[in-house]
This record gives sequence, structure tokens and C-alpha cells, in this order.
Amino acid sequence: MKIYFDHEKLHAYQKALQFAAWSETVLERVPKSAAVHNQLDRARTSIVLNIPEGNGRFTPPDRCKFFDVARGSGLECAGCLDLLFIKKILSEADLDGGKLLLREIVSLLVGLIRSNSPDRLHEDAVDYRVGGEGKD
Repeated sequence: MKIYFDHEKLHAYQKALQFAAWSETVLERVPKSAAVHNQLDRARTSIVLNIPEGNGRFTPPDRCKFFDVARGSGLECAGCLDLLFIKKILSEADLDGGKLLLREIVSLLVGLIRSNSPDRLHEDAVDYRVGGEGKD
């Protein structure tokens, strides 16, 4: 796939697309009338859409807000997979495969949040000396 926007370079975004594709086959097995169908579809969509939105923001707090929403949606997807496993729609192998992808997405998003956190974007205090004080 050709890169047109900066967010497309992010591993978190690429993995989110991979999970969206993987979960498409899962959703085909879930009745549309089941609440978990709609919830999984919305949560996976939220991951994919919030990463570019956050990446396009100018201030670190704005970026973090959207990356955190995407992270929360990833965790929500994990809960949906647990419900599908309980309902015997997913095998244990399917559950593991989906959760491994989600764990990677969530970890990458945590890294993006930490790297954009305002408390990390500061200079250490420096003692400046003016004039003749403290000449060595």
C-alpha cells in the first residue's frame, strides 16, 4: 500500500488495519443481532480512526487524547473476543491470535502516548550565571 499520510507510517496504525482485516472473518460468524457484533465492529473501527486523528493533532495533549481512545478501544476489542470465546464462536487459537494482535497495538499506543506526554517535553533546569558571579 502506498503511503500518502504520516499516520500510515505508524506501526500502530498498520497493526490496527491488520486487526480490522483479521476481525472481519470473525464478524462474519457472529449474528448481526448479537450486541457483541456491533460492539466489536465499533471498537475496531475506533482504533483505526483515532490513530490518524491523534497523529494529525498539533499539541501533545490532543495527540495523547486520541491515542488513549484508540488504546481503550483495543482493550474493548479484547473483551469482545473473550465474550465470543465464551459463546464458542471463537476457538482458543483464534482468541490467542486476536489478542496477540491487540496486545501489540495497545503496547504501541502506550509508547505513542508516553512519547507525546507533556511531562516528557521539557528541558532540565539549568543554573545560569550572570556577570562576575561564580567565575571559575
